[in-house]
Amino acid sequence: MQQTSPRPEATPRPSFADRPQGVFDVVVALFCALLLISNVSAVKLIQFGPDWTPLGIPVLPIITDGGAFLFPLTYVLGDVLAEVYGLKGARRAILLGFAVSILASVTFLAVGAAPAAADWPNQGAFDAILGFVPRIVIASLLGYVAGQFLNAWVLVKLKARSSEGSLWARLLGSTVVGEAADTTIFCVVAFAGVITGGTLINYIVVGYVYKVLVEALFLPVTYRIIALVKRHEPSYAPAPLR
Repeated sequence: MQQTSPRPEATPRPSFADRPQGVFDVVVALFCALLLISNVSAVKLIQFGPDWTPLGIPVLPIITDGGAFLFPLTYVLGDVLAEVYGLKGARRAILLGFAVSILASVTFLAVGAAPAAADWPNQGAFDAILGFVPRIVIASLLGYVAGQFLNAWVLVKLKARSSEGSLWARLLGSTVVGEAADTTIFCVVAFAGVITGGTLINYIVVGYVYKVLVEALFLPVTYRIIALVKRHEPSYAPAPLR
């Protein structure tokens, strides 16, 4: 009787988790990236225009910070998250962004406290810029807790009344409410004592008006992004217009 050789064991296939359908992870990644970049950029104060104080009120120069370049876009993405994924999805993204911001702040503190190499002369510059970031992060976190949650809450409540209609109204309405809380809290916590009096008021008012105007100008872009995300999100089921 011919002896058969044992069959070689089949090589097991590697296991991988399925990537969820939809684009939620992409939107959240962009949201967190914009938040981090804005936190670091906000360390630098920027002013435009000559000195002008009619009746003692400092109207010019316009005072803002480096975070103004990208920060308004976080509200654009915040609107996308609330409009498409609701309050639960927006809350998850905001908390993830906060966690990453805290990690960045702790990392900058640890790196700043670590002993510098003997031939590296830039410790003072590092501390002057990134050493100030923790205060910016705290201000950003506090402002975002109020601002982004208010923005998402107002948008979701307005959508409950109008369903898919009147998108422009809930985008602007949520921004007006959310940015008021966010800008005021951020400016006071981040720069109170650094800038004071009328200059601080100028900073708050200019920042608020600027961010609302940017979102208003970006409405066509926001419309397109929301439509794109809805098309690529299989789980999105719009309710009928009322």
